[in-house]
Amino acid sequence: MDQVTELSYALDTFYFLVCGALVMWMAAGFTMLEAGLVRAKNTAEILTKNVGLYAIACIMYMLVGYNLMYPGEALIDGVLGQFSVLGRADNTAVDVIASGGDTYYSTLSDFFFQVVFVATAMSIVSGAVAERMKLWSFFTFAIILTGFIYPVQGYWKWGGGFLDAAGFQDFAGSGVVHMCGAAAALAGVIVLGARKGKYSKDGSIKAIPGCNLPLATLGMLILWLGWFGFNGGSQLAVSNVENANAVALIFVNTNMAAAGGLVAALLLARVWFGKADLTMALNGALAGLVAITAEPLTPSPLEATMIGVVGGLLVVPAIVFMDRMFRIDDPVGAISVHGIVGIWGLLAVPLTNVEATLGAQLLGLGTIFVWVFVTSLIVWFAIKVIIGIRVPEEEEYEGIDIGECGLEAYPEFAKVGE
Repeated sequence: MDQVTELSYALDTFYFLVCGALVMWMAAGFTMLEAGLVRAKNTAEILTKNVGLYAIACIMYMLVGYNLMYPGEALIDGVLGQFSVLGRADNTAVDVIASGGDTYYSTLSDFFFQVVFVATAMSIVSGAVAERMKLWSFFTFAIILTGFIYPVQGYWKWGGGFLDAAGFQDFAGSGVVHMCGAAAALAGVIVLGARKGKYSKDGSIKAIPGCNLPLATLGMLILWLGWFGFNGGSQLAVSNVENANAVALIFVNTNMAAAGGLVAALLLARVWFGKADLTMALNGALAGLVAITAEPLTPSPLEATMIGVVGGLLVVPAIVFMDRMFRIDDPVGAISVHGIVGIWGLLAVPLTNVEATLGAQLLGLGTIFVWVFVTSLIVWFAIKVIIGIRVPEEEEYEGIDIGECGLEAYPEFAKVGE
């Protein structure tokens, strides 16, 4: 192997690992966002859920998920196979390069980058079912989603499956990651039901504000930062002029879409509600990020901004209608942000990518949604029957921090304002 090839291999591997670390940091973003948007009495439990789901996702994806999603590049010889393989020096990719193959980075760096994606999908579920779900029931579902449900639909697109062959385009995962998480969350919320006191028999709806908006804002900004790794790393290489320019455009487009989504949601909230709603602004930025994730490379920065604007304009009514019309109790708006806007992101791809077709995009989004929603619904029902999924009413009223975790995040203030 010549020196240039070795340097390219090292640079692309390092870039992959750094982008993976940025996506891992999104776990902190989801944790802070959700902790800020729930009530003080439920904060410790949602913190526990987020750190726990990340660890579960990593282990399950190592044992099962990666091999299901990328069977041709498996780190382990077969499902639940030879664990010692994970401890080896990663010489496979080097050998492929030396023989004239087309592997340009460490296989282990690819595993690391992929595993943080599956954790992101599971994080979406966490916020939607917050404040009334049993902790260990949630962890049980996390095992199934990250080990089996997510990798199967991931294989259909990114592992060389039938959706990829059909021309379905999803660059970094508006569908494979975000809509997947939203579909699983929707199934969970349907089986779980709304929080006590959210919807009254007389038709009135009680607003349940979060306890810490500065924390939620910090969470959104962390997610914004992590998204550069999410989309930028999906280019898979940076070691030549073409890829370096592509990565630069992806970073710019990702940033502009978020900006467009935030401003659009903020303006719509001002016109609709008469106030500058911070929570809608936060979700508007996330909506812009979700929208551009399906195709951050082919739009111009202005086009990316407009794709984000549409995402921001969609997420506000989506959150309102989910709550008022369908009575879907989603404390953080995750289903709207990642589901409704994820669909928009997939449908927007043909607007700038000449290789994409509306038919293939509809096939992809329909397949992913049906697979994840139906399988998740079955799993949630099974968990409900076997161990239950909802905390007792008294525990929900008092706060699930003590009941599930034995401590409170804000012991001096947890009961204030409840």
